[in-house]
Amino acid sequence: MDQLVAHESILFPSDGRPPSLVQLMTSPMTPTHQASFASPPSRMPHPEVYMDYIAEGLGSRAWKYQLVEALDGMNRKFANPYIIFYPTVSRDGMPFPINKCIRDIQARAFREEVAWRGNIVIAKYRENPFTSMIDASMADFPILKNYLLTHGSPRQV
Repeated sequence: MDQLVAHESILFPSDGRPPSLVQLMTSPMTPTHQASFASPPSRMPHPEVYMDYIAEGLGSRAWKYQLVEALDGMNRKFANPYIIFYPTVSRDGMPFPINKCIRDIQARAFREEVAWRGNIVIAKYRENPFTSMIDASMADFPILKNYLLTHGSPRQV
């Protein structure tokens, strides 16, 4: 049985430190009875390891993700899109701190009502975000910076 598998991902720390590469661990997901034998097994990423103040014991229920398949104005999708993991449930029920790193990227475009909060982990994948993650590198930073410059965090509902 497969154990933990790591993929290089980019961490945008909320405390203002510069982005850095981290090892995003993934573990095998238990297949459901609806899963096809022909499809590759899904893997559960664990970005919560890098998210300060996140609720403990909730696993993937304490964070959400957003796919980035293209930049605005592109008429084709990325061959290797990105997946942004962001925290949603804090340990004490308080909002996560505004991500200073992303706030600095957004500069004058920053809007507090759609601010990215907490530590943000961005991974890269080929076809399906949970079956074919691949290593990201700092060469992906300019694309991600462009996306973050023009996109706020998804609404927390």
